[in-house]
Amino acid sequence: MMKFEALVGVKAPNLLNRSLFKSTSSPSLRAFSTSDFSNQSRGALPRFFSEVLPTSKGGVVCLQGDEVWHMTKVLRLGVNDRVELFNGKGGLVEGCIQRIDRMGVEFVALGNPRLFHPFGTQWHVYAAFGTLKGGRSDWLVEKCTELGACSITPLLTERSPSMSVNRVERLQRVTLAGSKQCQRLHEMTLNPPVEVSSILPMVGQLKLSFIAVAEATPLINVLASSAKEASGSLIVGPEGDFTENELRMITKAGATPVGLGPHRLRVETATLALLATAMLWSDSLEPSNS
Repeated sequence: MMKFEALVGVKAPNLLNRSLFKSTSSPSLRAFSTSDFSNQSRGALPRFFSEVLPTSKGGVVCLQGDEVWHMTKVLRLGVNDRVELFNGKGGLVEGCIQRIDRMGVEFVALGNPRLFHPFGTQWHVYAAFGTLKGGRSDWLVEKCTELGACSITPLLTERSPSMSVNRVERLQRVTLAGSKQCQRLHEMTLNPPVEVSSILPMVGQLKLSFIAVAEATPLINVLASSAKEASGSLIVGPEGDFTENELRMITKAGATPVGLGPHRLRVETATLALLATAMLWSDSLEPSNS
């Protein structure tokens, strides 16, 4: 898994106009509404990840690692270029590059950091994709990130019983790259692989819990009679599908079987069809921003 280090600076050097750094009454993250969240999600500035953000206007952090490479070598950004930093937990701050050296890139905040809360139903995806070949699992995770899944958990089943540690680490990088690409502020959580039995308590607690099953009632019909909830789960089996016993356990725990059309779908296709439909439905229940 990629590591990005950020060192918090106490005081900004006098390389920029001091008028940019007037003191503010609140050094903490400012919370924003749903409409604000929607408006900022497609920022015009290049956006980079940092676990640590400046605490206030004029604060400095030093970026190191792969983000520096992307910033300076790929995008060829230089001193005084404006960029944004996000921390994957809803924090966002605008600023500029103040210095570039062998230690990394020094970023200075041009405003107070802002905090955006998640909105809409938080969908948790459980899919048995551990045995997918040829980059298909990368594609699945990337697109789940772009569509807005809150988390994704690889399922270990009788027909997909394992997943290598190296693949999990690679998928962590895919998740972060996808977050930057689609400019989401809350990084999708990639959980360690779990067995089917481990998700049964969660299934029993959620009112919105759906499992893809051939010839079941179409998902769109089930959603039409459902009410909005804070979170929900979406479950997809492996190539060859769940065994009868696995399917029985999951549905007995409370998951609703749903259909995704008349055709046989690959694991990644079924996962994205399920997530995209659920996301569009839950988003349609949100208040209009107009």
